[in-house]
Amino acid sequence: MPIGLGGFVLFRGRYDERVVAMSSEVGTEEVPAHRYTAALADAVEKRWQEYWEDNGTFYAPNPVGKLSAGDGVPADKLFVQDMFPYPSGAGLHVGHPLGFIGTDVFARYHRMAGRNVLHTMGFDAFGLPAEQYAVQTGQHPRKTTEDNIATYLRQIRRLGLGHDERRRISTIDPDYYRWTQWIFLQIYNSWYDTEQGRARPIAELAAKYADLPADERRRLVDSQRLAYLSEAPVNWCPGLGTVLSNEEVTSEGRSERGNFPVFRRNLRQWMMRITAYADRLVDDLDRLDWPEKVKSMQRNWIGRSYGARVRFDAIEVFTTRPDTLFGATYLVLAPEHPLVDELATAEWPSDVDSRWTGGAATPAQAVAAYRKAASRKSELDRQENKEKTGVFTGSYATNPVNGTKIPVFVADYVLMGYGTGAIMAVPGQDQRDWDFAEVFGLPIIRTVRPTEGFEGKAFTGEGPAVNSGFLDGMDVVEAKKAITEWLTEQGAGEGTVQFKLRDWLFSRQRYWGEPFPVVYDEDGVAHALPESMLPVELPEVDDYSPRTFDPEDADSEPSPPLSRATDWVEVELDLGDGPKTYRRDVNTMPNWAGSCWYQLRYVDPDNADRFVDPVNERYWLGPRTEQHGANDPGGVDLYIGGVEHAVLHLLYSRFWQKVLFDLGHVTGDEPYRKLFNQGYVQAYAYKDARGVYVPAERVEERDGKFFFEGEEVSREYGKMGKSLKNVVTPDEMCERYGADTFRLYEMSMGPMDVSRPWATKDVVGAQRFLQRLWRNLVDEETGELRVSEDPADEDTLRLLHRTIAGVHEDYSEMRYNTAGAKLIELNNHLTKSGAVTPRSVAEPLVLMLAPLCPHVAEELWSRLGHGESLAHGPFPVAEQRYLVAATVEYPIQVNGKVRARVVVPADADQEQVKAAALAEEKIAEQLGGKEPRKVIVVPGRLVNIVA
Repeated sequence: MPIGLGGFVLFRGRYDERVVAMSSEVGTEEVPAHRYTAALADAVEKRWQEYWEDNGTFYAPNPVGKLSAGDGVPADKLFVQDMFPYPSGAGLHVGHPLGFIGTDVFARYHRMAGRNVLHTMGFDAFGLPAEQYAVQTGQHPRKTTEDNIATYLRQIRRLGLGHDERRRISTIDPDYYRWTQWIFLQIYNSWYDTEQGRARPIAELAAKYADLPADERRRLVDSQRLAYLSEAPVNWCPGLGTVLSNEEVTSEGRSERGNFPVFRRNLRQWMMRITAYADRLVDDLDRLDWPEKVKSMQRNWIGRSYGARVRFDAIEVFTTRPDTLFGATYLVLAPEHPLVDELATAEWPSDVDSRWTGGAATPAQAVAAYRKAASRKSELDRQENKEKTGVFTGSYATNPVNGTKIPVFVADYVLMGYGTGAIMAVPGQDQRDWDFAEVFGLPIIRTVRPTEGFEGKAFTGEGPAVNSGFLDGMDVVEAKKAITEWLTEQGAGEGTVQFKLRDWLFSRQRYWGEPFPVVYDEDGVAHALPESMLPVELPEVDDYSPRTFDPEDADSEPSPPLSRATDWVEVELDLGDGPKTYRRDVNTMPNWAGSCWYQLRYVDPDNADRFVDPVNERYWLGPRTEQHGANDPGGVDLYIGGVEHAVLHLLYSRFWQKVLFDLGHVTGDEPYRKLFNQGYVQAYAYKDARGVYVPAERVEERDGKFFFEGEEVSREYGKMGKSLKNVVTPDEMCERYGADTFRLYEMSMGPMDVSRPWATKDVVGAQRFLQRLWRNLVDEETGELRVSEDPADEDTLRLLHRTIAGVHEDYSEMRYNTAGAKLIELNNHLTKSGAVTPRSVAEPLVLMLAPLCPHVAEELWSRLGHGESLAHGPFPVAEQRYLVAATVEYPIQVNGKVRARVVVPADADQEQVKAAALAEEKIAEQLGGKEPRKVIVVPGRLVNIVA
């Protein structure tokens, strides 16, 4: 008998023959022909994956455009998204799919509940790993990346993820990065109007300066662009031939990749003026449904603080404690501060302390040597280094509150990236300043009275001001206000807000990235390319490596691979004033660029005219005030990924979204309405007596000890990795158990947001549950359905509907482990009954299983006689009458102690409960035939008898 599946017809007999043949190959143990084995699971899973692909089961229609269904879209939509994966050549281990499966379960549940669900996945495919592989092998990064993508797709498709394949994108496709370049130009052609608090087109700013000479107008306009060129201090790595982000530099000041030395130096780079949005980026966090940990990380990274700018002659500092100004006994400048060269004098003062000179003959020489040494350290190393070093510039500055001349030092514990790059050092109230003062013999003046009994060095707490002139006796808040007003009146400073956030360095000296859509004229002036010239595609090059450098040479110059593509670099263009020769930018964008906006392209991946159609953007990503309130920021309904992207990708995406919102290109001002951070799957690793890792899968446990080939080994816990020899791949798990078993195990290991250890031996528990469930519905010997049309008994119905209600709530709250536990409880109940499963229970059980284990659920649904996929539901709905308890158990207290219990109908009134309690044999014995003084019935809770 053929089974019709919406146009997909498979004859039962031929299918059964295949399954029987595959099942007989599993081990030497004879198993029933129709048991749910790994072989049967493999056949079922491949069948349904083919069906879903052939029938476009997970296609989500758009309101308009090529992906439109033509007959409208449901008002109730859901956009769920996984963080953009990078297609690594190593492929996936079992930890990677945790979030992907969780997102898929959530999407499947809501799709079954009748919502229009957009769920897809693309690839963040530009990046240094593919380029480094190209340097080593000569293979084009595109070939490497596309091969990796093919492997990745094979692995995730095996898991049965319900993706809309039509929407799949990759950042390396020119049709995609054309729009990344277009967005860059939108940012480049914008400025931030602080009065209006939003970005505006640069043409409006240029109009304000229309009366100025062209050169001056260009200079003023360029200085306010949101994307601009700047001589910026960067992490320069000659060994890799590129600049690196702070996150790519180790605490030892070396590159994570290759372990090359990294130096701080100024280079002409593209920058993004993300600092213009600092206030909005902080304030709008309150509107987001994000984990508080991520919000806190962003707030700390942006680092908004209130204080004052104070001028010590030509040197300006920012401080959050202007009340301690009377205790400033020296100044410290970051080595990169632009005034350092000017302040470094030609000779030492006659009375200079030898500790201040660094052993150099002149201040200029001391400063130059110190700056070079500091350039070899990472910012993290400079912040964490407990040994305080520095040199005196030979110059002094005037403390504005008391006229005292105080020395100016250069020290690497001060960073150019915070405040003004200069600090007033108050050793009495700051421990780092105290440590520096002790090393260099500098004065220490307390300006806040320590608490009684304080025996430490710097006092960082609050108290009354001391040694502070007119501030003496004031508390910190009062003193801050008074000194800020005084500074303003004297013209020596003013109150201000400061941020730790720095503008975003946006250039990389790499080949494998998006080219910049700009060219330079003979004067080095940048010109934006018109939209008609996009995309600017990467040229072919013969060599992907940076020029040969001395990796130890901080003064080496970048020579990106693109600089060798001379026919591409030198180009003749007509930009509106006739053909001219221009030079392209030989840097590329960072790998973060393509991931800043990909949710917008998922919405409209085939649109050749716009980066996203406004109607589709509004439908999928626009604010939903009727659901989320008047302050809804819009964005993806659920975004799942790791917490490690909190202050990079997530911050950059928010910045790009806000610029696009200000310019009227999108309707929401935030990209991700709700964020969920999944935990991690970790694993045990094992070392032998030599400290060498041994294959984890070959280690045996005996009596709490661990052995490899008969020798005892030690166990440690951490990440999976090839070097630790503890990698388990989803391919292995799918082959041994099936994708549904693997999915169920990962979702049952614990709450989604909690990390958990992997244990392959425990996967069999998930397999056994699916085998029992299968056995309750299918005869293992004959393959016939074991389902009756008889009604279920009352107890079964009550458990069924409690399960439906509980699983509904668990799925909606992503509590997949407890949803699985409820399904196991219901299945165990059916197993214990021993009877043929009633259809009225079998069908809702299969439907509830479907989000977790979609393949076996589809198969059982088909065998139950349904001709269409269950992917679009219906998800079962609990009947309220079965959720009301049939009986209530009352504990019975006599003189405050529980002496018995009684079970009565749930609708029993107080008199009936009272009568039942007094009729209990143990209670009668307690009363000894006497009437109680009082009987109190607390409805639904207890009976209290006073004898």
